[in-house]
Amino acid sequence: MMRVGKMINSRAFGILSISTKSHNYSTSNLNYSTISNHKTSSELGIMVEAKIAPSMLSSDFANLASEAERMLTFGADWLHMDIMDGHFVPNLTIGAPVIESLRKHTKAYLDCHLMVTNPLDYVDQFGKAGASGFTFHVEVSKDNWPELVKQIKSKGMRPGVALKPGTPIEEVFPLLEGEHPVEMVLVMTVEPGFGGQKFMPDMMNKVRTLREKYPTLDIEVDGGLGPSTIDAAAAAGANCIVAGSSVFGAPEPAQVISLLRTSVNKAQKTC
Repeated sequence: MMRVGKMINSRAFGILSISTKSHNYSTSNLNYSTISNHKTSSELGIMVEAKIAPSMLSSDFANLASEAERMLTFGADWLHMDIMDGHFVPNLTIGAPVIESLRKHTKAYLDCHLMVTNPLDYVDQFGKAGASGFTFHVEVSKDNWPELVKQIKSKGMRPGVALKPGTPIEEVFPLLEGEHPVEMVLVMTVEPGFGGQKFMPDMMNKVRTLREKYPTLDIEVDGGLGPSTIDAAAAAGANCIVAGSSVFGAPEPAQVISLLRTSVNKAQKTC
């Protein structure tokens, strides 16, 4: 969340092994899993595992390192980092220097969402800074995404693609089925770059389409996620949940993170 102002194409996927305590990852063939203190997806009898990613944009930036550690202690799997360039979206947030600084204090998976006009220009600096995931927008990469994905992987980061609410889900299919596929899709459930928006339930049709077509894909949702909206997102098939104010603003953030995870895992068991 931003707070500013079942058949599968075998070419599209690889086994993903991610440590929630390290930003390194490796890939091979067909199935995603996460190594963490939580039970594995196979142990839970589910297709994909829940990854809860508190949005650090809702944290106290004066104490970013301690806020990151606090979220991990509360059970977060990833830390979601919103990067806005003031052009693709009107607001301007953080850049590679902040990622580099935070990396000195944590080995957590830094899930970077780049709301920028020229994502290729950011790959090298974010790779050097220690970003774990690099998610770019399909709206600005239709012509160069194969090269972009190759560059992201060459820098040791995991590629993902995001789409705005007005973008048809079909536009990400080529990026999942090409020679160099992305490994996660982020479905925005609010307009990127604007705060104070409500969760868009109609975006769940995109999530359902993705889950039916790519049953082991990591599908992330971002915007308005919390206790009142998680069940709709989980039932549609989302397994990576970005939550900002609903976590940071809660009296007991650990309980919210646990609730989000339970909803996802329960929904996956019924798939």
